[in-house]
Amino acid sequence: MEDSITRTLQALSDPTRRTILRMLNERDMTAGEIAARFAISAPSVSHHLNVLKSANLVTTERHGQRIVYRLNATVLQETLGVLMELFRVGQGSQENGYA
Repeated sequence: MEDSITRTLQALSDPTRRTILRMLNERDMTAGEIAARFAISAPSVSHHLNVLKSANLVTTERHGQRIVYRLNATVLQETLGVLMELFRVGQGSQENGYA
């Protein structure tokens, strides 16, 4: 589980990848559709997509020759849950041992 959280946080550390996730939150997209919105090379976009995929933040589905990318919100929810637990978000300061 710890490796998964580390991969997720590393993937989220890049602003381009966060932008891609926001785009995929609105709708599923192909790599070409994603790349068209950036002023970076196609191989760079592919690298970002591979990082997101290896962190399980996106899933892919093949439609003929096209690969469609989809946000995997479950991993984001799990990561948020771990972070909230780690920092005891939602619990009173007394419960945290802070006065």
